[in-house]
Amino acid sequence: MSEALLLTIKIGIDPEIFSVAGIEVTWHGLFTALGVVAGVAIATYFARKRSYPEDMIYNVALFLVIGGIIGARTLYVIENWSLFENDLGNIFALNTGGISVYGALIGGAIAAGTYAYIAKVPNLPRAADIAAMGAIVGMAVGRLGDVINGEHFAHRTSLPWGVVYTDGNSPSFLQFGPDAIAQHPAVAYELIGDLLIFGILLIVYFNVKRAGVTFFAFVFLYGLLRTLVSFLRLDDIIFLGLRTAQIVGIIAMPIGLAGMAYLLMNAPEEERVSRAERRRSVRGGDEPVPEQPTDA
Repeated sequence: MSEALLLTIKIGIDPEIFSVAGIEVTWHGLFTALGVVAGVAIATYFARKRSYPEDMIYNVALFLVIGGIIGARTLYVIENWSLFENDLGNIFALNTGGISVYGALIGGAIAAGTYAYIAKVPNLPRAADIAAMGAIVGMAVGRLGDVINGEHFAHRTSLPWGVVYTDGNSPSFLQFGPDAIAQHPAVAYELIGDLLIFGILLIVYFNVKRAGVTFFAFVFLYGLLRTLVSFLRLDDIIFLGLRTAQIVGIIAMPIGLAGMAYLLMNAPEEERVSRAERRRSVRGGDEPVPEQPTDA
């Protein structure tokens, strides 16, 4: 299909909203912040439903956000060191863009998990489920800023649609110039994929009672999404023709599947004890103990 027949979406929005005292406020930074707020709000809602203490909820969220920001920037800088080696101060210019979603997930998980373990947060697998629900929504909101900025480059599209960035300050415009071809809206695909994953996680969360399954479903599904979408992006090839997100995704998918399989096939200790007590009660001629709903 020739480019002339494409439904070309032109984005001519300046990535910078305004600047105050030399500090840029960008669409990327705005939607990253809104994504954090949305993710914490979703996680807080589900945590309250599980009667987690209010102060514990916000403490976990605080460590999640701080760890996520550090991890997101750290992995991006490692992946793109050539952009920073001559200007180390630019490492801290988070408002201008340049973060790794996988870095945010890894950093946030380490920080929040460490706090949750030290603070003895009850039912850690269920807490991980709740965090996954918030994380996928937060990432979807954050991707809106990427769509506007045009900082993630993609291959030329052969589908009936594509996107072209026309603002002179857009990274995509600076990369490809005014005669740029229509490219795949790869980050928009990921945004849609994030929302679909959230819908699937809701189904799993409310229908599969085993705690932790929702979290591992998130690990698998997001790994699959990033592995597929990254084929359309022009990120640097790292190993065997694969990009960083694909390598992490390929590692994440079997971990997610193994985690789900293990949890579904192995009941928690307290549930096994409860079942054994009911069997002993029946064999002894007593009235069987009613099975209590578990939320392991």
